[in-house]
Amino acid sequence: MSNVAQPAASPEPARRRELVVIGASAGGVEVLKDVVAGLPADLPAAVCVVLHIAPSSPSALAHILRRAGPLPCQPASDREPLRHGTILVAPPDRHLVIEDNVARLSVGPRENGHRPAVDVLFRSAATVWHDGVVGVVLSGTRDDGAAGLAAIKAYGGLAVVQDPEEAMYPGMPTNAIAHVAVDAVVPSNLIAETVSAMVRGDAPGPERGTGESPQTRGDDETLTSVCPECGGVLTEEHRAGVLQWECHVGHRYSPRSLADAQSDRVEQALWTSVRMLRDRSALLSRMADHAEAREQPRSARRFRNQSRNASEQANVVLAALREAADDTLQGVIDNEETADSEATG
Repeated sequence: MSNVAQPAASPEPARRRELVVIGASAGGVEVLKDVVAGLPADLPAAVCVVLHIAPSSPSALAHILRRAGPLPCQPASDREPLRHGTILVAPPDRHLVIEDNVARLSVGPRENGHRPAVDVLFRSAATVWHDGVVGVVLSGTRDDGAAGLAAIKAYGGLAVVQDPEEAMYPGMPTNAIAHVAVDAVVPSNLIAETVSAMVRGDAPGPERGTGESPQTRGDDETLTSVCPECGGVLTEEHRAGVLQWECHVGHRYSPRSLADAQSDRVEQALWTSVRMLRDRSALLSRMADHAEAREQPRSARRFRNQSRNASEQANVVLAALREAADDTLQGVIDNEETADSEATG
């Protein structure tokens, strides 16, 4: 059989899985090293990896994983063939998308605020390879990857999740388990063994999925919202049983990611309000000075009162900002910890 992986042409269930897709975020680099170290050199499957990183960050992940195990590993390039026993890593600021037996790079809309995004890789792999996919969710905050893993299961693929009890950041594994009927929840030192068994057909698989990604738009109580990135209207959807929101441009959000993104926008708006209120207070105070200089005491008093009111309103908004800072802190930790982990890996 050719070393170039090929999507299954038959509608019958495949005993072997020839594409492994792995998603991770904060705390994921060390786990990825463990997984890659345990994969055999003769693995009869292609491997694609997405790690959430900042768009401007130079990624050393491919080099790190190449040193960690026996499989060759490289940053994915557009139209890169999927080959057995080879690991492709999504580069910064590009989605890694599966089309037939090649990898494509895309600058499509961010999902959950990320590009590359785990869900994009998982969903595209499931759409093309159906039950020939093994999806793996590792350490990370929030609920990224759950929707993509649900799509893999809907098409009959297999789902592996790192044990949340040992994950540095259990958010992604916990949410995947909560929303998807996963096939294995294992500690990091057993993930490679589990994936290898699934690839070779040694592990029992689920009944074949329908090949459909169930989608229902909301009922009469569906909430519409505004996309935090582009300002378009967000529509509530259920895909493969997982709740998401999508705007007309294509930005997608899971519940936790949307809440965090909205919190960021609220904080920005509050800071803008503080600046404008302080500017207004300063302007009114200056107008009061001018009124006093022209011996207009009534106007001066009115301007002074309005200046004090604006200053007090600014203080009220600042108090609200202190509360908002707690809500946005976890998202900041996610980005910083992922970058730090990769830089020190």
